[in-house]
Amino acid sequence: MNKDRLTEQFLEIVQIDSESGAERQVADYLKNILTELELSGFEDDTREQTGYGAGNLIYTLKGEENIPAVAFMVHMDTVTPGVGVKPHIEDGYVYSDGTTILGSDDKAGVSAVIEAVKVLKEENIPHGDVEVIITVGEETGLVGAKALDIKNIKSKFGYAVDGTGQVGTIVNRAPSQTKIKAQIYGKKAHAGIEPEKGISAINLAAKAISKMELGRIDEETTANIGTIKGGQATNIVADHAEILAEVRSLSDEKLQAESEKIKTAFEETAKALGGSADVQVDLMYPSLHAKEDEAVITTAAEAVKNIGRQADIISLGGGSDGNIFHGQGVPTAILGVGYEYIHTTSERMPLEELYKMTDLIVEIVKVHYANEKK
Repeated sequence: MNKDRLTEQFLEIVQIDSESGAERQVADYLKNILTELELSGFEDDTREQTGYGAGNLIYTLKGEENIPAVAFMVHMDTVTPGVGVKPHIEDGYVYSDGTTILGSDDKAGVSAVIEAVKVLKEENIPHGDVEVIITVGEETGLVGAKALDIKNIKSKFGYAVDGTGQVGTIVNRAPSQTKIKAQIYGKKAHAGIEPEKGISAINLAAKAISKMELGRIDEETTANIGTIKGGQATNIVADHAEILAEVRSLSDEKLQAESEKIKTAFEETAKALGGSADVQVDLMYPSLHAKEDEAVITTAAEAVKNIGRQADIISLGGGSDGNIFHGQGVPTAILGVGYEYIHTTSERMPLEELYKMTDLIVEIVKVHYANEKK
């Protein structure tokens, strides 16, 4: 690995604006790099479907034909505020200037994958096909991954290089999630003259919410009311309220059960008090569960040990592109990248973790090759 080259790569890419939906510039930049590295591939045609600034990039470093492919998945978009990032290095960390995020989620992952490809080529390390998948819109609901045609992915298994925790963290379980949108309908009336003739949709919503179990339901499941809006003025009994909620669970059965409880609470409470409710429940992404004895996990764990770290196999409370790929039949684990305070203007990236992440990607390819050769 060339640490200086990797550092400069990271500093350069975080300065390219790429908030979710505006990925065109960074996509073109990455296509040029991947083409220069002689990877074969393309940008898919999902822009019309997603409405985002670019399609997903699917490129392959060709290797020995008898070795099954392995995939590394990263995303090119960032959260806001991510325009005009000005990075600097201090005490072994990369920071922004404090007015924006840094964008190490997931440009640290992108940079590590690019450097790993360079190392594989320069050191003539034997390998099978290595698929590099760079998605758009991950931060706004895994948009690119959902739109991607899984038939374009040939790998035996893959890794989302986009996880929390230090390098060596391997996420083998991540939850599925539903989004719940409830429209509550009551009846308007003058709040001062004849309030008894009205039915407050806000009151109906409040009474329904009071019946729900929210927060941490159990060790696998959470539920949350995210937003409530409704009403027009203090002197009008509100005839409409809208509530957005979510449920997450490592168990698909529990996810369905808790989502149904919330839906039923809105519907039955509104009806009992003279109103009505229209509740929509949408599955945002499936759960991820790779068993600890599966090749995707054992390969990563062996590689972590080989780079001098201890594998920490954990469950995670959030979803990623890995959930989508795993749910569509590509066994996937999520790798901790080591970034800190992501999605805030205090975000920072330890350079040592960036280097170790690159080491780990190269080592995963080597371990996979060795295991397939046995």
